[in-house]
Amino acid sequence: MSRWLDHLRAIDGVAENTITAYQRDLLSFLAFLTRHHGDSLGRAPLARLTISDMRAWMAHERGRGIAARSLARELSAVKNFAGWMAERDGFDATAILAARAPKYRRKLPRPLAEDAAKAVLETVEFQSEDPWIAARDVAVVTLLYGCGLRISEALGLTADALPLSESLRIRGKGGKERIVPLLPAARDSVSRYLALSPWPAEPGTPLFRGKRGGALNPRLIAKVMERTRLQLGLPASATPHALRHSFATHLLSAGGDLRAIQELLGHASLATTQAYTAVDTARLMEVYDQAHPHATERG
Repeated sequence: MSRWLDHLRAIDGVAENTITAYQRDLLSFLAFLTRHHGDSLGRAPLARLTISDMRAWMAHERGRGIAARSLARELSAVKNFAGWMAERDGFDATAILAARAPKYRRKLPRPLAEDAAKAVLETVEFQSEDPWIAARDVAVVTLLYGCGLRISEALGLTADALPLSESLRIRGKGGKERIVPLLPAARDSVSRYLALSPWPAEPGTPLFRGKRGGALNPRLIAKVMERTRLQLGLPASATPHALRHSFATHLLSAGGDLRAIQELLGHASLATTQAYTAVDTARLMEVYDQAHPHATERG
């Protein structure tokens, strides 16, 4: 298992959080099989697994309250491990690879409306009385919405990115890099923060600092968003990550190309980006139901 995780890390460039989740999922699977068969496992017992064994494991997981989506992720980890063993050692992974993931409905992204996103950008600065911290929070939130960054990507930026130009090099999940356009509003907000910050922007240091000069904790931005949404009366779904969803949805609504949006978001699969087309369609149908004459007739 350690060699498999090293392979994922070094060859496939899988993110560390995913590595941790895969390790946890596989250990849980192996622990179940040990109890199920009453014996320790090795390559030979694993190769003798049947579809019935796989079904018993999945039934056990559902029985302890694991949701279908989480179980599908666990099965993905187990299959990845079995596939790696099959390629490396001639391991017969037929039963494991043939197991079918439970069906589940993908959660649609929950973006903010365009006017709500604008209100967030205008209101964030009032959540702190310290001018440089207020400017910092505005800069981070503007990058999330203006560039579609993950919070980890924004807070992972260092002073090496300076001076800012018309684009920004982002290191995303699994260490994959992408180039995103940097809007003048985003450049200006970062510049204002840097002008007010008491901490020098030296090479190798975090671009966004906490109050004591260390790297900014993402929980602080989450709290700023929480105070902002309460002030504006926005739903609990108005989180830092919702700004990334809003970036993609608003681009798509404005006629953006799906492939281009995939590149901007750093999605490995177009299927992930296509979730935003479902959001757009859902919103269109909602407007249709409210505005079309048949809605009145139906009522």
